[in-house]
Amino acid sequence: MKTRPSIWLWKILTAMVYLVIFRVTILVIWGYRNYFPPNFDSDFLVGRESYFWHGYHWAFYTHLASGPVSLLMGTLLINKRFVQRFPRWHRRLGRVQAMNVLFLVVPSGLWMGLYAASGSIATVGFVMQAFITGFCVAAGWRDAVMRRFQRHQRWMWRCYLLLCSAVVIRIFGGTASVFQVQADWVFQLQAWLSWVAPLAIYEFTRLVRAGKIPLWKHSTEMAFLPDA
Repeated sequence: MKTRPSIWLWKILTAMVYLVIFRVTILVIWGYRNYFPPNFDSDFLVGRESYFWHGYHWAFYTHLASGPVSLLMGTLLINKRFVQRFPRWHRRLGRVQAMNVLFLVVPSGLWMGLYAASGSIATVGFVMQAFITGFCVAAGWRDAVMRRFQRHQRWMWRCYLLLCSAVVIRIFGGTASVFQVQADWVFQLQAWLSWVAPLAIYEFTRLVRAGKIPLWKHSTEMAFLPDA
């Protein structure tokens, strides 16, 4: 059973994470002013003019439209209060989210990943992320249909964390800029750590809560951790 301090700690941490996600999403959307029409002197589009209008633009604009929607909708769908108070809306929006991620976010992200500016190492990282995201959504959808809701929750948490890589990679990028570290290996590392690190933390936390990693002797000592 969670103690009162741990409940408040978890609420504060959760609120801070939501604020960061919302702020970064707003900043990303604000940056769209460089893409309508495309400004090839802006950071992301530098060096892409030669192939931008040869198919890449379809994936690019699809990702611009579907990415923030999937992130904000995912934030709502994993909220326990929303699930408990509005189960019907959770199911409806969940279907929309699954279709959006499977048929818009993943394919467009995969296509864009093939043109990663930092080389093949980053390309492999983005491509793997796209495939794993699609697999998590499909597995979560299947478990929801089969009413295996605990497994469904785990898969959708994984999907959400993979979507959050868009936020994490910008935090890493901002940190690198502050320390004036601009090298290919930094961008390649970001391409992997932005999704591998959140997934690893989640799986570690889940195993601790399940008692499979005995870091603490008493369950009350790890009550601040999210549910497995």
